[in-house]
Amino acid sequence: MRLARFPTVRGRLLALLVAIALPIACLTALAAVTTYRTVIAAIELSQSRTADDFAVRTRVWHRGALRALVASGSLIAKDGITGAECGAAVAETLLRIPGYQAVRIVLADGRTCFASVDPALTEASVAALAAQQASLPRSPTRTRIQLPPARFDQVNIGGAERLVTQVRMETDAALREAMLLADPDLLDQVFELGGTSDGVNVALVSRGEAVIMHRREPNPDDLSWLPEADRFPVEDGRWEARSRGGQMRAYAARLVTAPDLYVVASFGNAPERAARMQFLALLIAPILTLILLCLVYLRAIDRHCVHWLRGIEAAARARSTEPHARAVIAPDMPSDIRSVAEAFNTMIDEQEVRQRRLQTALDDNRFLVRELHHRVKNSLQVVQSYIGLTKRDYRDEARLALADAETRVHVLSAAYRFTLADGEMQPVRVDLFVEDVVTMITNLIRTRDQWVASRLDTDATLSVDRIIPLGFLVVDVASRVLRSTPGVSLTIIVRDIDETTLEVALEADRDIAPSAPPKMFAGLVAQIEAVQSAQPEGRRLGSWRIRHVS
Repeated sequence: MRLARFPTVRGRLLALLVAIALPIACLTALAAVTTYRTVIAAIELSQSRTADDFAVRTRVWHRGALRALVASGSLIAKDGITGAECGAAVAETLLRIPGYQAVRIVLADGRTCFASVDPALTEASVAALAAQQASLPRSPTRTRIQLPPARFDQVNIGGAERLVTQVRMETDAALREAMLLADPDLLDQVFELGGTSDGVNVALVSRGEAVIMHRREPNPDDLSWLPEADRFPVEDGRWEARSRGGQMRAYAARLVTAPDLYVVASFGNAPERAARMQFLALLIAPILTLILLCLVYLRAIDRHCVHWLRGIEAAARARSTEPHARAVIAPDMPSDIRSVAEAFNTMIDEQEVRQRRLQTALDDNRFLVRELHHRVKNSLQVVQSYIGLTKRDYRDEARLALADAETRVHVLSAAYRFTLADGEMQPVRVDLFVEDVVTMITNLIRTRDQWVASRLDTDATLSVDRIIPLGFLVVDVASRVLRSTPGVSLTIIVRDIDETTLEVALEADRDIAPSAPPKMFAGLVAQIEAVQSAQPEGRRLGSWRIRHVS
């Protein structure tokens, strides 16, 4: 950062502080944003893994039930027992496995083995259920060791909810169909929340949004945490939606068995709130600290630096109306600023002494200069009068040469007359001076059949050192044309090109053969600081552009 761009001490010190504080603030904000994003990503990953965990547990349970059903059917087909004997053996097995309620096995030759430990599950009702489930889509197992496609579902039969596991094997030589009905409470351990119960709710739902199993603490029967009816996912994912209780919650869903069963997990927003609070603390606290630092720093600058500098500035500005104004010297001023104030007061004292001396010398010089220029002007008028008297004694070329010399002396006299018009040296108005020179050319150089006019459109002024060679330039060009061209009419044009440039041009009423200017002509152009904008050609005798300050 270039501190020189700031004009004040206060601005430079503040710019330096900002140059230091701004990168710190940016790094702090970047660290806060990065931390927040990392925490939020970790929270979302944890929620997704929680849903994955419950989905894996449920898949393991279903595949265990499927393996047990296939193994049992295969053993029954191998032993060849059917009818009442098979039912009794299977029923004894069901009694040893709590939660398994009914089994129906159909062998490849059409024989059936049925057993139930629940009176509500009759062979006819289970057979009807098997026919209904057989028409529904299968759920393929996604494992390296392939199991036969099966149907996992939850149904209401006999007035109670049942878990259904059904497998059909059209090409198997021994087993054609097997179905197991189990108590949904078997999934209770699968959905054990354990240490993750803080704000976490889990449910096993079907595509029809029927809740098969759910866990919520401390109120297990409350289903208000589930998403609204139209917000269940079509595919696995994580989303935010309004719960049935009207609160916004985060949800994660995982497909357990295609196409019907999903694990839906709901999470409280306490971790996100904590992450946001942490983000705000990491972001706002350093920024507030930097702002407070800037305010304290600004106050210190104003009190211990700018205040005293403004006092010195006020004393300096007050000298235009109060000549005896001095900078204030106080005991609590910083030593370096006090040194500046004392030096300022010493400088003012010395300046007043020098100013009195200079004013005295200036008055004397001003009087001498006025007297000198007055005498120069009078001397030039005497010389001009002497040349005019002498001119009467000569004819032809000598008379013309004396008239030309008289005109040039008049240029000097007119320049001093205009510049000393108010008793002081001042710039000369170009239009008034050129008009006076044109009048003198008309009176002294032109003949009776010639004419000299002027067109003046300028408000520019030039110093006496530049106005004199301008007059000489105009006289030289006009004199050469008038002496060489009888009956010619000459026009001198002066006009403003813009606010800082004027143009001087001479034109004749006929084409004039250009003549070589004298050697001193280039010196006149250099003294005026002019640039020739047009060469002599035809009626135009030349034009020059001159820079000036209005």
